[in-house]
Amino acid sequence: MPEKLTFLFMPESAYGPTNNCIGIGNELLRRGHRVVFAAEASWAGKLSALGFEEDLVDLAPPPDDAVEQDAGQFWKDYITAVSPEFRRSTREQLETVTAPIWQELIDGARYCEPQLQAIIERTKPDVIIEDNVITFPALVTAGVPFVRIVSCNPLEVRGEAIAPVFSGLPETESDEWHAFRAEYDRTHRPMWREFDTWVQEQGAAPLPDLDFIHTGDLNLYVYPEELDYVDARPLDDSWLRIDSSVRETDAEPEIPEEFLALDGPLVYFSLGSLGSADVDLMRSVIAALADQPYRVIVSKGPRHAEIELADNMWGAEFLPQTRILPLVDLVITHGGNNTTTEAMHFGKPMVLLPLFWDQYDNAQRVHEKGFGVRLSTYEFSAEELRAAIDDQLNDPARVERSRATGEAIRSRSGLRLAADRLEALGQGRRQ
Repeated sequence: MPEKLTFLFMPESAYGPTNNCIGIGNELLRRGHRVVFAAEASWAGKLSALGFEEDLVDLAPPPDDAVEQDAGQFWKDYITAVSPEFRRSTREQLETVTAPIWQELIDGARYCEPQLQAIIERTKPDVIIEDNVITFPALVTAGVPFVRIVSCNPLEVRGEAIAPVFSGLPETESDEWHAFRAEYDRTHRPMWREFDTWVQEQGAAPLPDLDFIHTGDLNLYVYPEELDYVDARPLDDSWLRIDSSVRETDAEPEIPEEFLALDGPLVYFSLGSLGSADVDLMRSVIAALADQPYRVIVSKGPRHAEIELADNMWGAEFLPQTRILPLVDLVITHGGNNTTTEAMHFGKPMVLLPLFWDQYDNAQRVHEKGFGVRLSTYEFSAEELRAAIDDQLNDPARVERSRATGEAIRSRSGLRLAADRLEALGQGRRQ
């Protein structure tokens, strides 16, 4: 049996990255290792319930009237406030959505730096794993192997022959790429330069140009081979693709039998824990599918009390997504990386309604690779949405291709591959 190692995970305080780390961490836990989460404080109790140690951080000073928050509540509130900007183009969002998100992340990194130094001193990890988009200097200066996980779209790892990250631009429209990159430079360079200076003052290496995070001794990224960009942007041996990272800790859903007994294809609708805060958009999709020949499972999200479901629907605030996806015929999603890669893992075609960040990139990639249909999130008609669903479900070749792809992805055992490499990295340090 391999020597017991200590792995310290620091995921971004959102369900996607945290669930990804839970999946990998659970595999390491199963192998007898110690797994510690330096997650954001609102995750208190939720990770220890899964068998992990918690040594949590605050990313901002707690308010004077602090009350217990739901997991990831900060980003839910933030996205709710900024959601009117999602109606803008991806290029316009660089200034009104993307750059402000980076600034919030930077503020959090600065605030929690002393806390992370103390956590590392307490836990004495053999390997540090970060699933985030921004550098925390304490993690890369700890003197132990540092692993970066990219659980957003891998356009995050830039290249001249691929579309710019956050753009949602097609692979065939390279004439648009230059203008988008120029706008990214204009809206982000001053902020990046200031952050890079601070990072170096903490003893870390300079950041790559216009990147907010360092690469690691090992770099993992979660994306299926069938959607990947490595033909146009090869990666060196420090990078390992994990085709999927599907956690095995979700409970079985309690779906009412009377709902399952209804007629029609079974559709899963989720805009993620953040996107579902856009209640008007949730209601638009629900209205388009009401009284239609589908059975619709709805992940209602944090504002669930404001969402009323039709008679052909069932849902709840939170749903065990990895248990539901194998049951359904099609997924309507915002294009978050977790839902996109999990739908691919289980071989389900998609309809995509992207809102912000890398969701546009995922929606475009799934669309151009033929595994789903990207719609205009705020301009689709009910007829367009229903046609997108029907066109996919009534095309046996498309359904079979998705099914076969899912089978191939599952056979690649992404969690096992990730755990193998992390284990080897830790054992190498001990030698």
